[in-house]
Amino acid sequence: MHHGGLHEDAIAGKAYDGRLLRRFLGYLVPYRLTVGWILLLLPLTTLCRLAQPLLLKYAIDHAITPGRLDLLAGPAALFLLLLLLEALLTWGEVYGLQMVGQRVMADLRAALFQHLLRLPVPWFDKSATGGVVTRLTSDVEALGEMFAAGIVSVIGDFLLLAGIVAAMLWMDIKLSLVTFTVLPLLIFVAWLFRRNMRQAFREVRSRLGKMNGHLSEVLGAVSVVQAFGKEREEQSRFTELNYAHREANRPVIVWDASLYAIVEMFSSLAIALIIWYGSGQMLQGLLTFGTLVAFIQYIEKFFGPIRDLSAKYGIMQGAMAALERIFALLDEKEEAASSDPPASQAEYSAFGSPLVEFKHVSFAYRPDEPTLIDVNLTLQKGERLALVGESGGGKTTVIRLLSRMYELDQGQILFDGIDIRQIPRELLRRRMALVSQEPFVFAGTVAFNISLGDPRAAERVRQAAITVGADRFIEQLPQGYDTELAERGGDLSLGERQLLCFARAVAFDPELLILDEATASVDSESERLIQEGVERLLAGRTALVIAHRLSTVRDADRIVVINKGRVVEEGPHEQLLSLNGEYARLYCLQFACGGD
Repeated sequence: MHHGGLHEDAIAGKAYDGRLLRRFLGYLVPYRLTVGWILLLLPLTTLCRLAQPLLLKYAIDHAITPGRLDLLAGPAALFLLLLLLEALLTWGEVYGLQMVGQRVMADLRAALFQHLLRLPVPWFDKSATGGVVTRLTSDVEALGEMFAAGIVSVIGDFLLLAGIVAAMLWMDIKLSLVTFTVLPLLIFVAWLFRRNMRQAFREVRSRLGKMNGHLSEVLGAVSVVQAFGKEREEQSRFTELNYAHREANRPVIVWDASLYAIVEMFSSLAIALIIWYGSGQMLQGLLTFGTLVAFIQYIEKFFGPIRDLSAKYGIMQGAMAALERIFALLDEKEEAASSDPPASQAEYSAFGSPLVEFKHVSFAYRPDEPTLIDVNLTLQKGERLALVGESGGGKTTVIRLLSRMYELDQGQILFDGIDIRQIPRELLRRRMALVSQEPFVFAGTVAFNISLGDPRAAERVRQAAITVGADRFIEQLPQGYDTELAERGGDLSLGERQLLCFARAVAFDPELLILDEATASVDSESERLIQEGVERLLAGRTALVIAHRLSTVRDADRIVVINKGRVVEEGPHEQLLSLNGEYARLYCLQFACGGD
């Protein structure tokens, strides 16, 4: 099975944090007022933290050391007030950041999903579903973790660090310089860790995408896996991917734990330097005991943000890797829009023209493997045209090109006399309805699955169901049209799901009805009911029918036989049989040349 895909390992080059962050900040613009008041809280929180060691120094030097305990009440009360104020300000910061984070994540998911819906079909053919889902789920959640860790509070951490340095230098320059001798080595270690952790997080995200892809693929085809007894093989493959994901996390854990431990070591070393040098200064009368205690307090507060930064650093690196993947997806080119916006549907119609006309159309999914070669065909309004031929001959490709899921390589396709490349995709696709071989049912009510939430189609739900015969089983459901269906219609039979898709096509009242092997998967009874409904549906309506079962197309006005990408025969059923050509051969294969 397929476990990789386009873009899974595409992000492997140098990362530009500044570029990514600047782009990400654009999503914070709608919430700039909230972010603004959070930023205003940061200096106040910093002042509360900076004032605490100074109060402690004052209490020791002016009350405890001289034995004036009566002077302790004021500093103690102020100290408690600062603690309370710091707690309230911190709560406001965290609450505001979490709220903004949730809203930004929701905006990003919406933007990603909207973008995905506009990507061309060939992009999905080359991309692993698991990797795409990972970007909308795990990668966006990584940004939520970044907010939870406090991306804005990092600014507060730097403010606190700068304030501590200023306060220490103000109290004693020499002791400060001795303390800061550990900083150059700490900065070097942080730089070294930064370079290695980014690549580790890239690998984790890539492995997660591959594991999600495997899960999506196997769960979507679990009946096939069970039917062929491949449970052990798929379990083995999943175990392999799961193990690879676990091992990819190992370097992340090692680097994260090491960085935290090293910061703790430097914190203890700095305190040891303060005690060693400060004690000597105290013995010489050059330093008060209150100043020494304040220095120790400041160092603990100094390395506190650094310890936090080391923890946040791992989260930030994960978020940066996630941002790379998210923006790479957002940068994928969407389907090109038509140059001229639609004024009305009449603008894209030409009186007296065939509804559909292919002129010398050629197309290839791969450059060296042509799928359609110089195809010419027309479909008149009100006509029922059938496309038949062996699998892989190019029949479904005709539909894909007609609906502009793919763009043709050569030739021209006209819809109602207008080149389809001049018709906006949305308007073009609204004028046709497709029923494919594999019926898709959404989680929701029966009525929703027929109308898909379209107000105009909703008015025709019941009549559409009656037309195709779906009302017979719908009315037997517990709540009728209001019955909630399971995901993919798991509580309906295959035939019932196909009938719902037929009703959906009728409800949208298209100019062109396209049936792509639409009766191939239903049982004989359901097919009979569908055929009855289709006969009523197709009266006066243009239809393009693709079928392997030749019994379903014998009544077509015209049959076009496609073989190896070329139109080889064309005409009514009886005429084609009399030619004793490709159509007659296919007919004999199905009916042993004995008719029905």
